[in-house]
Amino acid sequence: MDVFRLAFGILMLGGCSARVVMVSPGPLIRVEGQPVSIRCDVKDYGGPREQDFEWVMSRDGNGQKMKIISTFDAGYSHSSLSKRVASGDISVMRLQDNEAELKIAEVKSLDAGFYWCQTPSTDSVISGNYEAQVQLTVIPNTLKVSPQTPPQVIPEGSDITLSCNVTRELTRPTYLSVTWSLKRGATSEEILTFGPQGDVVTGAKFARRYADGGIRLVPGRNGVFELVISRVTTSDEGIYECNGTEWTHENGGKWIKIVESMKEMGTVAVTPTGHSLSVKATSSSSPSSTSLLLSPGDTLTLPCSVAADNLPALTLEVTWLADGREIATMERSGVVISNTSASRSQGRRGEASLERTGAGEYRLGVKGVSGEDGGVYACRVRAFIEKGGRRWHMAAEKTSSPVTVKVAEIKPSFTLTLEAPLNPQMTAEPTELACHVTNITQLPPGGRLSVNWEHATLPGDDPQTSHPIGSLDSNGNLMPGSMYGERLKSGVLSLSRVQPNTFKLRFLRTQEIDMGHYVCTVSSWSVNSQGALVKTAEYKSSPMTVRWDTKRPTLNVVAKHIREASVGGATFEMSCSVATENVGEAGYSVLIQSQESVDSNVRTIMTLSPDNVLQHGGATDPNRRDSLVLTKSGPAEFRFRLAGVQLSDRGFYWCVITAWTKQQLGQAWTKSTSSESNKVKIDFQENGPSFSIAIQSDSSSVYPWETAKMDCSLSVSGSSPKTDDLAYEVSWFFTRLRGGQTTIQVASVDRFGIVRKIDRNSSSDISIERKDTHTYFLNIFGTQDSDSGEYHCIATPWYLSASTGAWTQAGELMSGHIFLTVKFAVWDSLKLPLLYGASASLGVGLFSLVLGLICAQCCCRNTTHTPRSRNKLMDLEMD
Repeated sequence: MDVFRLAFGILMLGGCSARVVMVSPGPLIRVEGQPVSIRCDVKDYGGPREQDFEWVMSRDGNGQKMKIISTFDAGYSHSSLSKRVASGDISVMRLQDNEAELKIAEVKSLDAGFYWCQTPSTDSVISGNYEAQVQLTVIPNTLKVSPQTPPQVIPEGSDITLSCNVTRELTRPTYLSVTWSLKRGATSEEILTFGPQGDVVTGAKFARRYADGGIRLVPGRNGVFELVISRVTTSDEGIYECNGTEWTHENGGKWIKIVESMKEMGTVAVTPTGHSLSVKATSSSSPSSTSLLLSPGDTLTLPCSVAADNLPALTLEVTWLADGREIATMERSGVVISNTSASRSQGRRGEASLERTGAGEYRLGVKGVSGEDGGVYACRVRAFIEKGGRRWHMAAEKTSSPVTVKVAEIKPSFTLTLEAPLNPQMTAEPTELACHVTNITQLPPGGRLSVNWEHATLPGDDPQTSHPIGSLDSNGNLMPGSMYGERLKSGVLSLSRVQPNTFKLRFLRTQEIDMGHYVCTVSSWSVNSQGALVKTAEYKSSPMTVRWDTKRPTLNVVAKHIREASVGGATFEMSCSVATENVGEAGYSVLIQSQESVDSNVRTIMTLSPDNVLQHGGATDPNRRDSLVLTKSGPAEFRFRLAGVQLSDRGFYWCVITAWTKQQLGQAWTKSTSSESNKVKIDFQENGPSFSIAIQSDSSSVYPWETAKMDCSLSVSGSSPKTDDLAYEVSWFFTRLRGGQTTIQVASVDRFGIVRKIDRNSSSDISIERKDTHTYFLNIFGTQDSDSGEYHCIATPWYLSASTGAWTQAGELMSGHIFLTVKFAVWDSLKLPLLYGASASLGVGLFSLVLGLICAQCCCRNTTHTPRSRNKLMDLEMD
C-alpha cells in the first residue's frame, strides 16, 4: 500500500510540472535562397534557468537524423554541415534563457525535411516532452515581376496607367501581392498594395485620393495588375516602382513573406499646364488688331481663345477685365456672374454678357456702348484640375494681351455763367447765387443736366480749403456735402433748379465762414441703349467771390460785489453784466473762474451753457456743490453766489462770457465772441469765537448721604457758530479740605459725550449731566465727610470753523473754585445709637427676669423631713 501511494504522488508531481518544448507551427514553406528561422522554447522545466538546445533534422520523418547545431557543444554539427555552421550560414541564437532560434541564411532545397528541437533534461523527474518537430518545405524561387514602362512625359491633368505583371509557379499554397510606390529623391512612398488576401491598403498620402476615385486598381488576367492615377499633377512626377511579394499562410493565421522582388518601372515627368496654356483676346472685326474703335450705341464683341495640351482634362474659369476691373466671369460650373456694377458707369448692370462658343472659345458682348465703356480689355483664364471629392487644384493662370477699346463720342457743349442776385453786405444777410447754362448744343433728346456746388476759402485764409456744398443729380435728387448736411436739412441753405437751365444756391443767414469763392459744375447726361443715364460732358464755371467788410462783435463784461464775505461762513455774491456791440440776438455761456493769487493756477468753478445747463468744474468740492449758485438774473446779467465761505475760498473771482448765435431755432449754436470780466476779491481774516466759563452750586453745604449738585456754564461771543457746530470737553477737579493741597480729577466728558469717572476712596457716587450745549452738571450722590473740599471745572471748546470747514480746538478754560461742606449733626448722629442701646438693655432685662422665674419653678420644691434613725447611729458608733 505504501509503495502505491509513493508512486501515485510521484505521478501527480510529474503531471503538475511536466516539461513542454514547442517550435514554430508548421509546415513551414520557404523559398530557396531566402533566410529561414525556426524558434524553439521550453516551459515548466526543473533545474537551472538557462536551458540548452540541440537541433537535428531528417529529410523524411522516419529516416536517419542528422545533427545540425547545439547551444553548448561546438562540435555537435554533422560533418556535412560543419562548413555551413562555421561560415554562419547555419547558426543558433539564444533569445532568452528558455528560448533559442535556428537560422539558415540561404536555405537550399536539400534543407527540406523534418527538424527537431531537443532540450537535454535538467529535471529531477522525467516528465513531459523533451523535443518538438516541425516540417520545412523548400520551393524554388519562381516569382517574376515584369512592369510595363509608363510614358516618360505626360501633360498635367492626364491619366497614367501603371501596369505590372507578377507571377509564380504554383507548387505549394502560396499567395501574391503587388505594391506600387513613388520615389522622389531619396524617399519612397507607397501608393497602393493589393493582396495577399485580396484587400487593398493605400499609403497615408494617397488614402483620400483613392477614396475620392483619383486612384483606381484594375486587376487583369495572367498576373497583370494595373493602377490608374487620374488627373495627375506636378506632385505625381518621379520614379515609379513595382514590388511583387509571395506569401504563405501558416497555422495560427499568420501571414509570412517568403520572397519579394522590386522592379523600377520608369521615370515620369509631368508637364505643368502653364507651359502649354495660351490665352488670346482679339476683336471680332480684326483678329490681328489690338485696338477697336466703336460708336456710341454699338455692340462690343471680344472673343477669347484658350489652348493647352491637356485642354479636355482642364476646367476653366474665364474672366474679362476692363482697366483691371472684373466685368464678367464664367465660373467652373458655367454660371456667368456680371460685375459691371463695379465699373465707373452707373446703371451698366446687366450690359455685359459672356458665353462659351466652343472648346476653349469664349465671347464677351457689351450692347449699347458709351464713352464709359472705353478702356483696356483683357481675358484672364484660370485652369483647374479636379482632384476628386469636390476638391480642385488650380494648375495655371494666364491673362491675354490687352485689347484697347475706344468709343468715339461727340460731347454736348454749353456755357456757364455764375452771378449773385443777392450779395451780402454784412453778416447774417441772405446770399443768392445763380448758375445759368446757355448755348447748349449737341445735347441728345432725353439728355439731362446736373449741378454740383463747391465753396473754397479766401486766399488769405490759412489753410485754404475747398468743400463740396451739395449737388442736384440728373434726376433732381439732392445730395448734400458732409459739412453742409445739417444746414441743407434745416432749410437755412437751399439748392434749387428754378428753370431748365438755371440753378440757384441760397443762404438765409450768411456767416463769416461762408465768405470765399463759389463754383458751379454742370454735367450733361444721355440715355444709352439700355435705358441708363451716362455722363457725356462736364463744365465748370468761373469762381464767384462772396465777401464783405466784417464788423467784429464785441463784449464788455463787468463784475461787481453784491454781498461781500468779511468773515468765514458768510455768503459771497457777485454779478456779471454784459454789454454787446455787433452781436445781435445771441445766447450767452458763463464760465466762473478763480485763482488764489495773481500768479497761481486758474480754477474753473462752474459753467452755464447757452441752453442754461449748469455744470460744476473740476475745482469744485463735491460736498460743497449745494453752496454754489449760478443763475441768469436778467437778459444780459448773471449772478454767482457762494454760501459759507472758507479760508480756502479767498482769492480773485471773475466771469468769462461767450456770445453764441443761431441761424434759426433747432440749429446748433455758433460761437460769436467772448470776453473776460474784471476780478472781484474775497478777503477776510479768521478770528474765531470767544468763550468764558463759570461754576456755581445750589448749596454750598449738605448733610451726609444727601446729593450735591454743581453746574459748569460756558458762554460764547463773537462769530458764534451753530449749535451743531460746537462741542466741549469738560473735566471736574477736587481739592480735599483735609489732606493737603493735592488736586485730583473726579470725572470728565469728551466732546463726543463719553463720560469717564476716576476711581476714588469714597462710598459716594458721581455723575456728569449735560443740560444743554453750554451747561454741564456734576452730581455727588450719598455725600460723605471725605467729599468736603474745593471743586472747579476745566473746559476745552471745539467748533466747526466756517473758514476751513474743519473742527478747531479753542484754548482751555478754567473756572473759579466752589467750596462744598458736609455738616456733622450731634443729635442726629446719637439718637439712633441711644435708641438702639435702650432697646437692647430692655430686651436683656426682660429676658433675665423670665429666665429666673423658669428656674425657680423647676428647681425649688417643698419636701417632708425624715428623722435620722437612732439605731443606725448606734451601729455606727459600735463600729
